[in-house]
Amino acid sequence: MALTAAAEATSTLRVGSGICLVVERDPITTAKEVASVDHLSGGRFEFGVGAGWNREEMANHGTDPRTRMRLMAERIEAMKAIWTQDEASYSGEFVNFDRIWSWPKPAQRPHPPVLVGGNGPTVLDRVLAFGDAWLPNYTRGDALDRVEELRARAERPIDLMVMGVPADSAVLERLRQAGCRRVVHWIPSTGKARVEAALEDWEAAIAEFTGET
Repeated sequence: MALTAAAEATSTLRVGSGICLVVERDPITTAKEVASVDHLSGGRFEFGVGAGWNREEMANHGTDPRTRMRLMAERIEAMKAIWTQDEASYSGEFVNFDRIWSWPKPAQRPHPPVLVGGNGPTVLDRVLAFGDAWLPNYTRGDALDRVEELRARAERPIDLMVMGVPADSAVLERLRQAGCRRVVHWIPSTGKARVEAALEDWEAAIAEFTGET
C-alpha cells in the first residue's frame, strides 16, 4: 500500500522494498502485489528481497530457519514463473502449484529487478542464482571487498546497489569507483523538521559529489 501511494504521488521516482522477507510471505500473493505495483507505477518497481535473521519471527510465520535459503530461492523462482507465464506452474521442495492465472503482469519485462539483500558469507551464491543486483548494507563492512569476487563469478550483468549509505560525498565516490549504480540513504521516520534537515544533508552530499557546490 505504501509503495503504491509513493508511486502514485510521483512520476519518475523508482520505488522498492528494502527488503521484502519472502520466506515469511505467500509467493502467489506476493507475486500479485509486486506485479500490481509495477503495473500501476508504469514499471518503476525494484524488488528487494531477503531471508531475514530473526529466527523466532520466521518460526511464527511457519518457516524453518534451517531451510530458509532454499525456501527463498524456490519462492523467487515461483514468482518469476507467475510474472512471465500466462498459465504458471511450479513444483519444488517447498512451493507447489499447478496452472494458475495471475494478472496484471508486471510492466517491466521480463519482471521487476530482483535485488538480493544481505551481507552474509553465502549471499553471493543467492545473487548469482536468482538476482539482478546485489543490495548489501553499507554499514556492515565488507561489501566493497567482495565486489570483485561477484564480478569474477558472474556470467551475466549484475548490478551493485547499496543500502544505508551515509550523507558523505567521499563514501559516494568510493561506491561510484566500485561500480555501484544506485544507493539508498535512510531518512528518519519522525517530524517534518528532522526529515527536511536529513534531506538537506543528503542533498548537500550529492551536490558535493557531483561538483555542484
